[in-house]
Amino acid sequence: MSDAPTKQGPSAFLRHIIGKPVVVKLNSGVEYKGLLACLDGYMNIALEQTEEYVNGQLKSKYGDAFIRGNNVLYI
Repeated sequence: MSDAPTKQGPSAFLRHIIGKPVVVKLNSGVEYKGLLACLDGYMNIALEQTEEYVNGQLKSKYGDAFIRGNNVLYI
């Protein structure tokens, strides 16, 4: 048996990080940090305990936030 990590696709990775803290960067450069509640095949994202950062500075705090997938640059 090999100790090499198993390869997984993006869908498996995203399922694995549900409930964990993530940073979501939008095409506009704004970042949202929070706990990944769920996402779908269109990359629509629901976050909990969300904080909004603009130019690296905290701007707002939200309980829950929904981000449309077409705005997402990366997670």
